[in-house]
Amino acid sequence: MSAYLRRSVLLRRSQRAGLAGLAFLGLCSSVSAADKPPLAPDTAVPLATQSHVSATVEFGLPALAAEIEKDIPRRLATIDERVNCVHRRVFFFRVNANCDVWGFVERSGPVSLSGRGDHIYGSVPIYGVVEGQGANRFTARIHGDTEARADVEIESRPELNRDWSIDLHFSDGFRWSEAPVLHVLGLNIPIARYAEPRIRAQLAKVRERALVAARRLDLRDKAEKAWRQTFQPVQLLDNPEIWLQLTPQSVAFAGVRANTRTLSGSLEISGSAETSVGRRPPDVTPTSLPALASEVAAPGSFDVILPVHISYDLIREKIAETLKAGNSIREVQVYPSSGKLVVGLRIPQASDAGANDGQWVYLSGALETDDNGHVARLANLAGVAGNDLAVASILDPLLGQLREKISFDYAAEYQNLLEAANKKLNRPLKDGFRVEGHLSSVKLDKVYLPADGVVIALRASGELKILYGL
Repeated sequence: MSAYLRRSVLLRRSQRAGLAGLAFLGLCSSVSAADKPPLAPDTAVPLATQSHVSATVEFGLPALAAEIEKDIPRRLATIDERVNCVHRRVFFFRVNANCDVWGFVERSGPVSLSGRGDHIYGSVPIYGVVEGQGANRFTARIHGDTEARADVEIESRPELNRDWSIDLHFSDGFRWSEAPVLHVLGLNIPIARYAEPRIRAQLAKVRERALVAARRLDLRDKAEKAWRQTFQPVQLLDNPEIWLQLTPQSVAFAGVRANTRTLSGSLEISGSAETSVGRRPPDVTPTSLPALASEVAAPGSFDVILPVHISYDLIREKIAETLKAGNSIREVQVYPSSGKLVVGLRIPQASDAGANDGQWVYLSGALETDDNGHVARLANLAGVAGNDLAVASILDPLLGQLREKISFDYAAEYQNLLEAANKKLNRPLKDGFRVEGHLSSVKLDKVYLPADGVVIALRASGELKILYGL
């Protein structure tokens, strides 16, 4: 074999060995200084997501009961009737006698209301007294009296109309604890039929007045104020300043609910939730309250992006600290380039004696996050091979250390941010409103590489309520 042929075979073997070494590094390779990736950070993007806010306007049922009670007269019915109280045969004579019956039915206690699900239940105690006496001098000694108690039972299914007014859809009835009966000459004369028509007529007026009282609650006015509140920026963190800006777009009705003490009308306000770092964002001019959209079963969850920041200097210092043993590197650079994280290593060779000597090798890859442990690691470092196989061989142990030892635990920062946000999301607002929020589940949304450091954008989900009332 000629000398030229032998040199060609040895060169090909050397090249194959070099490629095998690079494959062993997990497709990780070096880039010469001439091929240094350019500095190209990600364009700043808004940390925004579509979100939902529950606006719940609460009214105390005791206050509503008091409003209704104002329109219920104390005396519900007055009885003044002449009835045939005796109609019987005595010996050979048929005796017919009339009696004058008089009395009253009054409300004997306050109106009480309580809720369960989407219904309101109420009751009003009433008390009646009736007397009867013969209507002429022959029957004047015929006399009887009675008293009775009853509970008026109220049931209502509140409903919000498209014009924001509330319909209560009252139904009512009453039951006597013991029906009023007049006892005359051994006879029982039912009196309820004389009292009940007057009571029912009065309750019909009460229903009308209760509807007026419910409409005085003015849910539209409260909803409009709640709508305006959502445009106000919220500071989630003091250092660094992190702000939440809501921009609502639509509002839908989410039902009327009641519990033992409150009647609440719930709305779902949908729009954009944007997080920004730095100064307070400019105020957004509130738009007019839009028309009610289609009814939703329940308000949706509230989502917000929480940014965790890791500076490039921190990553560089961590790499330098990890690789400084053995004087295997002289300098480290870390910067973003077109969506990739670039790690530059200045590696000295055996003949390099000066502090500024060495060959730059550049690796590009990503920052991989672990959602469960809230840890970030360097991943998928790759590049284009240089011509110096000696440098490539030095990279082998360095890359092993980068994979195994370089990690960034951001659990504490994430937890502090979440706790601070939850505190800030619970506070009083203007006009008697308050906001209550709680973020719980968190998952990774995206990883950004802007100019000043890596941003791990976490999507936090929970609920955010604007409340009025109790």
